[in-house]
Amino acid sequence: MNIVDSCGWLEFIANGQNADFFQPVLEDEEQLLLPGLVAFEVIRRLMALKQDVAIGPTLAVMGRLKRVDLTVAQLAQAAFAARTHKLAMADAIIWQTAQVSQARLYTQDIDLQGLPGVVYQARRLNNEGLIRPGNA
Repeated sequence: MNIVDSCGWLEFIANGQNADFFQPVLEDEEQLLLPGLVAFEVIRRLMALKQDVAIGPTLAVMGRLKRVDLTVAQLAQAAFAARTHKLAMADAIIWQTAQVSQARLYTQDIDLQGLPGVVYQARRLNNEGLIRPGNA
């Protein structure tokens, strides 16, 4: 099973430079799990960017996926992981969801690099050595 974090979904939707890294994982819907927090973060970001045209198709795909969330005990484990690995709340919850689901977590978020079960691809830079504006 696989999980793509919020930045991976957004990179794919925006056809960013790492879209090809996330594409095969996102297109294999039979193996793709969706943490509720990822759905929230992706739709919130699309709204903030006024990308209304992308919201409908994204919701359609997400609606077909198996949604997974954590129990209270598992959220406590995520809090422990956040403290131990110095992760932001969302990163800790998404990573813990992957751990509980025995899923690989695909990301370009450097804060998750090196954690068990994480498949990391560094963000690619543009010609000026800067991350392109609008990338997650």
